[in-house]
Amino acid sequence: MKKSSKAVERHVAVQLVVSHAYSLPLCVRLRYAPADPYVVRAAFFVDCDEPVEWILGRDLLADGLEGSAGHADVRIWSAAGRGDESIYIALGSSAGTALLEVPVQDFSSFLQDTQALVPRGTESELIDWDAELAHLLPQG
Repeated sequence: MKKSSKAVERHVAVQLVVSHAYSLPLCVRLRYAPADPYVVRAAFFVDCDEPVEWILGRDLLADGLEGSAGHADVRIWSAAGRGDESIYIALGSSAGTALLEVPVQDFSSFLQDTQALVPRGTESELIDWDAELAHLLPQG
């Protein structure tokens, strides 16, 4: 498979869940590029000059559409089967935990677009393994 310079990018309005009764709107930019075929970069725009970026596994996100996925710092689950049209993403760090409510349609559409660009299971064909090994091994 040839390398592609195309990328999939989507701005999604999400809710930062503060409590059962209160949430804050937040904009997230999801970006997928074949140059880094296993990950999705999620940039969260909050009250600062630079967005806060998380790097998430694309397979983890896709698995979260089907049921509960992830552990530790990143957990994803769907509530769509319970009448809710949302995906929930819990992000944890030493600073605390954030719970995001993401519209399932926006999330699903974004992942479908990434898979149209690079089908799941073909990611390794896009990696220049010689360049990766050269980067890891000491030059003599």
